[in-house]
Amino acid sequence: MTPEFFVTLLTEHGPWVFLVFYLLWRDLQKDQATRSVLDRNSQILTEITTIIQERLPRGRGAGE
Repeated sequence: MTPEFFVTLLTEHGPWVFLVFYLLWRDLQKDQATRSVLDRNSQILTEITTIIQERLPRGRGAGE
């Protein structure tokens, strides 16, 4: 996108166009941050589950 494109948007539609783009950009940033945290939490939960499974004694089966 060229600078002329933004100038045309600003002159034809006003500054609210930039506000909309800014709000969409901020929403994208928040979504990426949330996804990053959720991915990390999933990794941690998987590691904890693996550790617990490794440390639990193996059962011999029902009724033994």
